[in-house]
Amino acid sequence: MVLPGGMYGPHAPLLMYAADAAERRGATIRHISWDDPEGPWRLTPEGRGPWVLDQFERAVPDVPAGALLIAKSLGTHVAVVAAERELPAVWLTPVLTSEFVVDALRRSTAPFLLVGGTADELWDSGLARELTPYVLEVDGADHGMYVPGRLAASAAVLGQTATAVEDFLDQVVWA
Repeated sequence: MVLPGGMYGPHAPLLMYAADAAERRGATIRHISWDDPEGPWRLTPEGRGPWVLDQFERAVPDVPAGALLIAKSLGTHVAVVAAERELPAVWLTPVLTSEFVVDALRRSTAPFLLVGGTADELWDSGLARELTPYVLEVDGADHGMYVPGRLAASAAVLGQTATAVEDFLDQVVWA
């Protein structure tokens, strides 16, 4: 299942390539969209987690056993579901400043990959490595995983991310 961030839908490049990696390995992909895209921005940061869970539960009332969760930013609040159901996950630019997200990641027993950049205010390098051994950190990347300079450099980050997801799926999730 693919969950979007707050600024664009589930077909954005980071999510698209991560989903493609899973699909090429036999996964069935289900893209989730927010019913009310403006909803989370009317809430306090503390209210966003419950809002995301409500949106997810309405879209997916029965999460299949063995599902893989792939989410960007706002969607990483679904880490609560991954923790409760022991589901592996790929968390792209997770909200590591949210205790809601961090608490869920701490409780997770299934493996998960964290992807973030050092110029992202929502990323915490030390915390990411404390939570999981599976981390891709890109020096200078912001919350969109863009790096300074020409766009080709940011496109290369997209490639790094796709490779990290493929390696995580091949070596950890579906080894």
